[in-house]
Amino acid sequence: MPEDRRPQPGGAAPEERMRIGDIARAAGVSVQQVRNYVDLGVLPPVGRTPSNYRIFTRRHAEALLTARELIRGHGWQRAYGIMQAVHGGDAAAALALLDAGHAELDAERADIARVLGMFEDLAAGPEGAGRLRVPRGGARIGDVAGAVGMRTSALRVWEEKGLLRPGRDPATGYRVFDAAELRIAHAVALLRRGGYPLPIVAAAVAEMRSTGGAERARARLAEREEELQRRSLLRLRASAAFHAYLRDHAGVPLPD
Repeated sequence: MPEDRRPQPGGAAPEERMRIGDIARAAGVSVQQVRNYVDLGVLPPVGRTPSNYRIFTRRHAEALLTARELIRGHGWQRAYGIMQAVHGGDAAAALALLDAGHAELDAERADIARVLGMFEDLAAGPEGAGRLRVPRGGARIGDVAGAVGMRTSALRVWEEKGLLRPGRDPATGYRVFDAAELRIAHAVALLRRGGYPLPIVAAAVAEMRSTGGAERARARLAEREEELQRRSLLRLRASAAFHAYLRDHAGVPLPD
């Protein structure tokens, strides 16, 4: 459908209108992407002139810039959900999605701290290893999967790749993990969630097994922390942009 490129009677005031090309260029996207965002509800609905031209305004430009910041900070799926909720009149759902994104980063930081703490516990010897709360006889694969936040199928794949070496219960043949193997499972899970390829993870695991140390794993976790900081700052910037959009264009009452 055509877009309005001339002042037209009716609808928004002429000085509020913007060309779709200008909106697209300001956000670094294509004109077709702008149309797609409108269709998806990422941008507010557009009005029409009597000649059936789309009417784009400053609000659409600000919505697009806000959406782009949210995509950088939270990824496209959550960003779309946030903007769709706002334009659907459900600000509470939008804020819940935003809060969930920040909570994920907090959980990742807690994971890193927990794994580093396990390294310290294992370095303290048997007494320290006991604080990992592994049952007598070892932990079953389902319990380990729950503890590290992965599926049991993932742990089986890691075993096939040589990253994990669980023992076997002599009576049942079930896999069992001792405290040291649980520590390695935690480290592998965290590194894999961070996107590290298997060769890098394997090198860290090999060091843990051969020397009892974890310097490579620590170095990778330090990189994870730096990446978390970068993502946190991006989400903070996205939150600021979203707050401004709510204040100026969404009609959501904000606290003083």
